[in-house]
Amino acid sequence: MRRRRAAVAAGFCASFLLGSVLNVLFAPGSELPRPGQSPGPSPDPGPGRRGGRGELARQIRARYEEVQRYSRGGPGPGAGRPERRRLMDLAPGGPGLQRPRPPRARPLLDGAPGWPPAPGPGSPGPGSSGPGPRLGCAALRNVSGAQYVGSGYTKAVYRVRLPGGVAVALKAVDFSGHDLGSCVREFGARRGCYRLAAHKLLKEMVLLERLRHPNVLQLYGYCYQDSEDIPDTLTTITELGAPVEMIQLLQTSWEDRFRFVLVDGELKVTDLDDARVEETPCTGSADCTLEFPARNFTLPCSAQGWCEAMNEKRNLYNAYRFFFTYLLPHSAPPSLRPLLDSIVNATGELTWGVDETLAQLEKVLHLYRSGQYLQNSTEAGRAEYQHLPGSTIPQEDYGCWPSYHHGSCLLSVFNLAEAVDICESHAQCQAFVVTNQTTWTGRQLVFFKTGWSHVVPDPSKTTYVRASG
Repeated sequence: MRRRRAAVAAGFCASFLLGSVLNVLFAPGSELPRPGQSPGPSPDPGPGRRGGRGELARQIRARYEEVQRYSRGGPGPGAGRPERRRLMDLAPGGPGLQRPRPPRARPLLDGAPGWPPAPGPGSPGPGSSGPGPRLGCAALRNVSGAQYVGSGYTKAVYRVRLPGGVAVALKAVDFSGHDLGSCVREFGARRGCYRLAAHKLLKEMVLLERLRHPNVLQLYGYCYQDSEDIPDTLTTITELGAPVEMIQLLQTSWEDRFRFVLVDGELKVTDLDDARVEETPCTGSADCTLEFPARNFTLPCSAQGWCEAMNEKRNLYNAYRFFFTYLLPHSAPPSLRPLLDSIVNATGELTWGVDETLAQLEKVLHLYRSGQYLQNSTEAGRAEYQHLPGSTIPQEDYGCWPSYHHGSCLLSVFNLAEAVDICESHAQCQAFVVTNQTTWTGRQLVFFKTGWSHVVPDPSKTTYVRASG
């Protein structure tokens, strides 16, 4: 039960840790030029017109200290494995995994910590289910099939194949990105600006390591290497996935959309460099405004000077506007629509927190999984069906929506009565085949057919054909 609650919570709440899961399952990348981009070093712009080296050093120090806080935080999902809860010790000269080559002294900005920090204990490599050696620079020397995936405010993303054939994702600071470019324009210090941006990547490494969960992207390793005119640039190596596509989600069954299943049965959070656990400081409620394109919300400022539940409310509203409003009611069982509509409305108005939202989602799941959602139907008017155990109908398919299988009508049912009801509701249905396969909720998968002219033996299936007359 606890594991199920954690999975549901991760699927509906943790996935919105950044305020938008539209970046979910983007594979990371770097070091490689994007299509049309020169691989040579970029020109170093002149001195910045605003700010100064002291201000840049202050910002680097602030990000450095933020990574330290996440790295040494209290017990989290890794509790019970204290030697693995800490990805890196960022204190200069502190303990940690040795870098692939001896560190070289770098001139420091006044007040800024040294670079690069020393990463700590490793994560499992790709394909492993437990602790193992962390992938490093050696794993990236003979990669193949490099493919640019995309980039965001700070990072660029690539898909590559390791020498062993495993496809992984690479992620690093985007040299042509907005984050690095705007900093260079302000401060005119390209190396310092790289360090400022790279600390966001370090923060993401810490969070990926500490938030060990089936719905969080797996970190495989990292590499420090010189790139362009920047020494010791950082590349992370992670699990590879695919971005969320709304059209793809809408084409899946309601049952799978309720879980948000996308890749290998799991939806995963990946873009964590802007995630935060601290609430916003405030002196009054005017400082606690959540702004969205369609509307704004004002939250209370606590006596301790923090905006109450601001992170939670922001994530919940983004869950509402990106997913709940489109995916929950669409093609849902009619008897569940009132409950689903109440969830959509409550999250859209922020009248519920994540705990109440989770409780209501679990109520829907219970009604669906237990069959209590089925509306009472009468046996009167139903056709008779002949039972043919150990058999199937290999052809005579027709399309229906939403089907688990393209080109046929494959749906999940709670029991035989529901299968009969579905067949009765389809004008072309004359038979159905019950398989021994089940969905994640334990419902059986059933093929619905236009006829039964060719029935063949199959011990794993049972055929029901409409009786004549």
